[in-house]
Amino acid sequence: MRVLHVVQGYTPAIGGTERVIQKISEKLVERHGDQVTVYTTVGYNCEIFWRRDQLSLPAGTTTINGVTVRRFPVFNRFNRLRLLLAGTTYKLHLPFNDYFRALYHGPIIPLMTREIARSGAEVIAASSFPLLHMQYALHGARRARVPVVLIGGIHALDAWGFDSPLIYRTLRWADRCIAYTRFERDYLIGKGVPSQQIAVIGLGVEPAAFADANRAAIRRQYGWENDPVVAYIGQQVAHKGIDTLIASMKHIWPDHPDARLLIAGSRTTFTTTLEKRVDELPPDWRERVTFIHNFDEAIKPELFAACDIFVYPSAYESFGLTLLEAWAAGRPVIACYDGAPGSIVAHERDGLLVKYSDQAGLAQALRALLAAPERRRQMGDAGQRKVMAAYTWDVVTDRFRAVYVQARTTAGGVM
Repeated sequence: MRVLHVVQGYTPAIGGTERVIQKISEKLVERHGDQVTVYTTVGYNCEIFWRRDQLSLPAGTTTINGVTVRRFPVFNRFNRLRLLLAGTTYKLHLPFNDYFRALYHGPIIPLMTREIARSGAEVIAASSFPLLHMQYALHGARRARVPVVLIGGIHALDAWGFDSPLIYRTLRWADRCIAYTRFERDYLIGKGVPSQQIAVIGLGVEPAAFADANRAAIRRQYGWENDPVVAYIGQQVAHKGIDTLIASMKHIWPDHPDARLLIAGSRTTFTTTLEKRVDELPPDWRERVTFIHNFDEAIKPELFAACDIFVYPSAYESFGLTLLEAWAAGRPVIACYDGAPGSIVAHERDGLLVKYSDQAGLAQALRALLAAPERRRQMGDAGQRKVMAAYTWDVVTDRFRAVYVQARTTAGGVM
């Protein structure tokens, strides 16, 4: 089967969606012998869509692990005007404000719709909203008269990004939609997307890499010895709630002065804000915080293995891939009730759930787990069993492919 994936970034770009599409693409090639092409941008992250001071990858076509990757340059001029139009029309509830927001979010790639239509793909799949390439995928597929599968990645609590009639009209026009959780499916149904059009598919991990990771290497490197380590591992962006985690640790250190805080992930413009928050801490607390920026993906399992509690204080998520990675390493998690993570974590079984942006609630959950090593072990074991049963990349890729095949069949395609 000839598959075209359309996504905002692709390795070595860093991000949850970027990682998902990479794994699905490579597994389709490896497990099924499919011919997979990815159309993406030159960005290392989405900031390049509206900021001209960001580093970029070369435009053009290359092959990575059997996947053909074509990177398109983006138009990122007139950013202040784009933001002004989007912000003003949104604030005043003017008609077409969702279109102006889509133009602001980008990526603006004038030729991508035409190139998608010319791709020769038998099925086109794109991820994720609210970015503009989702429109290119839909309209390119319609021109070519091939089925399109849209992977929403809906962050329901993000009104600026997702309170957009354009998004839900686009999903209704797709041949099939993929939701990562039951929470997202129910949200889409509430927005008028037919239930029979939606497939619920989780995400995946390679569990062996995490289960066998060396716990001691990172701890030795940073001098943590036997200290308990609380970790956030992921993109350092504002909506992830990392600043809430830093603030919560102020309530932890008086009773657990040996506790460490690890913040690891790709550096963004928000990283400066996080570093400032840490610089404002008293010196003895500041020394308990470790930043690891832009780490090699190969050491990610060791980072999870080195921590004792993984904290994911974000509510603006369509899933939360790092929750699976923590469980694969046998670690308990703390996440938010709000949004998709609340439908993934079994409270008190494989982790704890708190309210988004609740410093006191997060501190209380941290105290409970820091004081109970055996409870942490039991929760980590439960999460690891959950991953092995339902969230390996082999299992998830086969679910994705089944949706692609169904979309082709419904559209009259022949395998």
